[in-house]
Amino acid sequence: MSTDETERARRWRLVLGQDAPETDLSSSDRGMDSALADLYDSSGRGPGERAGGLGASVPRVNRWLGDIRTYFPSSVVRIMQRDAMNRLGLHRMLLEPELMETVEADVHLVGTLLSLNSVMPDRARESARAVVRSVVDELERRLAQHTRSLVQGAIDRSTRTHRPRRVADIDWNATIRRNLAHYLPEHRTIVPRTLVGHGRRNSGVHKDVVLAIDQSGSMAESVVYASVFGAVLASMRSVSTSLVAFDTAVADLTDHLSDPVEVLFGTQLGGGTDINRAIGYCQGLITRPTESTFVLVSDLCEGGVREQMLQRIAQMKAAGVQVVVLLALSDEGAAFYDHGNAAALADLGVPAFACTPDAFPELMAAALRGDPVTAPAGTHA
Repeated sequence: MSTDETERARRWRLVLGQDAPETDLSSSDRGMDSALADLYDSSGRGPGERAGGLGASVPRVNRWLGDIRTYFPSSVVRIMQRDAMNRLGLHRMLLEPELMETVEADVHLVGTLLSLNSVMPDRARESARAVVRSVVDELERRLAQHTRSLVQGAIDRSTRTHRPRRVADIDWNATIRRNLAHYLPEHRTIVPRTLVGHGRRNSGVHKDVVLAIDQSGSMAESVVYASVFGAVLASMRSVSTSLVAFDTAVADLTDHLSDPVEVLFGTQLGGGTDINRAIGYCQGLITRPTESTFVLVSDLCEGGVREQMLQRIAQMKAAGVQVVVLLALSDEGAAFYDHGNAAALADLGVPAFACTPDAFPELMAAALRGDPVTAPAGTHA
């Protein structure tokens, strides 16, 4: 058997498990095969599944989590952890503090921990917070600087002047549009009789942002990212940021924005959804409509009064509020959303789309400049 054939047989053996034709495996491959079998074999048993219950199997789960980190890269470890939670009820095991130190922390794990928040015993809560803190800190390192840079630039350039001081302050697109009547066809050029420039703002709060986050169970990843972005925006002196989380009730978490971990543990994932009530609350927070951006992060599966929800959005638009609706703020797009409500919002001039975290700063910058908000690169329809 050639080298290529041997490698192909090895891979099929690892994919198919015990049902594959017999193939010699190295010691490392046997360890990898055992870890895969614990999770995916046809018996349905996995790490920790024994007739005596899950409680006595914590050491075995610890060993299994250590094994998969030995044999697989982090991206695969995260997938296997999620599969273990879904297939084997591993989320129950996460209530054990010693497991918190073993898992590969990511946004999905944070969502799982938050969903267990209300039932988590005190002895596990601090360990859970440490896991959440590590993920949040990493997200802030990845996203904060880019967000602040784009948002501050948008605010600095959100005013207009007809006497720009520097060439760099000229808004060339706006200048060209303003001077189209002065086009000289013989020279194929425009005479810019009126310059349009970006004004400069130096200090103080100049823009208001209200974030409303749907905390139904399907929105867990979006809740994590939105909370981090809310904290980043709140750290900027030029932005006044409010954040509310909602299901059938509304929780104003603005006072916790200095610490996104506190925001996250103030949410309650799961339950119903009353978007209309949340929008009504947020309307009361908006005192300067033309200087305000309202961001609704929701799958639009409304359990409240749909007609009133749409009416409130229309009222915001008419008052001059920049309205942004995100079906999801995640790396995976919107798995499910209410297409009828999304279409109704589009008819009001408010397109709804899913957005990746990396694309969100660009989107917010456009909204704060007062530009039409459309799906940027990196978003999902």
